[in-house]
Amino acid sequence: MPYSHILAQLNQLLGDKGCKHDKPTCTEHSKDESWHAPQLPLAVCYPQSAEDVSQIVRICNDANIAMTAFGAGTSVEGQSIPSANSIVIDLSRMNKLLNLWPEDLNCRVEAGMTRLTLNHLLKPHGLFFPIDPGADATLGGMCATRASGTNAVRYGTMKQNVLGLTVVTAQGEIIHTGTRAKKSSAGYDLTSLFIGSEGTLGIITDVTLSLQGIPETHAAATLNFSQLRHCVQLVIQILQYGIPIARIELLDEAGITAVNRYKQLELPVKPTLFLEFAGTKLQIEEQIRTVESIADGIEPCNMQWAENEEDINRLWQARHHALYAAKAMLPNCDVWTTDVCVPVSQLESCILDTQTYIHSSGLLAPIVGHVGDGNFHVLILIPQNDSSARGCARELNDRIIERALQSGGTCTGEHGIGLGKKRWLMEEAGASLNLMKALKNTMDPKHLLNPGKLFDL
Repeated sequence: MPYSHILAQLNQLLGDKGCKHDKPTCTEHSKDESWHAPQLPLAVCYPQSAEDVSQIVRICNDANIAMTAFGAGTSVEGQSIPSANSIVIDLSRMNKLLNLWPEDLNCRVEAGMTRLTLNHLLKPHGLFFPIDPGADATLGGMCATRASGTNAVRYGTMKQNVLGLTVVTAQGEIIHTGTRAKKSSAGYDLTSLFIGSEGTLGIITDVTLSLQGIPETHAAATLNFSQLRHCVQLVIQILQYGIPIARIELLDEAGITAVNRYKQLELPVKPTLFLEFAGTKLQIEEQIRTVESIADGIEPCNMQWAENEEDINRLWQARHHALYAAKAMLPNCDVWTTDVCVPVSQLESCILDTQTYIHSSGLLAPIVGHVGDGNFHVLILIPQNDSSARGCARELNDRIIERALQSGGTCTGEHGIGLGKKRWLMEEAGASLNLMKALKNTMDPKHLLNPGKLFDL
């Protein structure tokens, strides 16, 4: 079927403002925040309901046109980059809070709502959604990539905080998974099947989420040591003591240098932990005393407290902007991010080996990480159009992932596979990759949903 006929059908369904194929719109949707090359789609559709998505999928399925769901475009492994001659389905106009059940600590939102918008709406009710990947990502996109972030050490990842989904299948059928109940033993766990599937099995249109009560108070601090290994040792001991710390994040010297410049801070240029405690005032005081005692037993250290809400927000904003801070260190560069995750017992040796790999590569590559759950990132800076540096970055990335897999870890803790880690999914998954491919073939036999992501068929 000619593309012009497909566009005519989509225009008839959505109107001129709901289906765009001008170059600026297509260019905006041709890329994400990864280092991967952009790819222009044929058109961009803006549905406003699950029924709209269903109709778009049916039209594309009949015409064998590939589709990629798009949220905020903040993915870093190429998940949002469309394939050639495909349609982008931008869910950003589906951004409503559909239901809120405060007494049950859950809500239902459309997939295009962002996490910061949701938390703004929840705050008057004394509630919040805890998953915080840093970027103001859409909640549908966070489900698709199984996002986590700085709060995962206390609240888990999207996997633990999603109760149910509404999904449009590759054939355009609208299905619902899960319930609002805390648990269920009814059949296959289809909710978990779609979480982390990166839009390859279905398009998520709304999400039922678990919520948390806003803690009575919280406190934040930075703590620096002379050696990176001492930071990791403190993290391990905090977890072993069972201290319910809200967040604990690591930046090495290069990471601290980057955020100091980017956010006009004056943090000591040493390996540094960003910590946050939450609860009642008495609980926090007890947690702080215990952490300070453990830290002093490792090495006399410097703990600096953020004393008011503004300082706390500034501190965490600096951590969240570490990617942009790193990029600002080297003008006209691409950032190749990696995000391995290892058992916490292996964290110290794995990070120290990673630091050695970075030094031998000759590249600038700050280490930042959600070290409370064994997840850390390396932000590898690559001068644009420098093929030699790109080759070095690829070798560095490979060494880091190989080391993580040898430690019983994973090639990606939260960024997903996308375009960039398909080789490593094969390495990690082994024979179980065949089952993943069988699921894809069954649920999307024409391979029209975000083709080329996760693995090749």
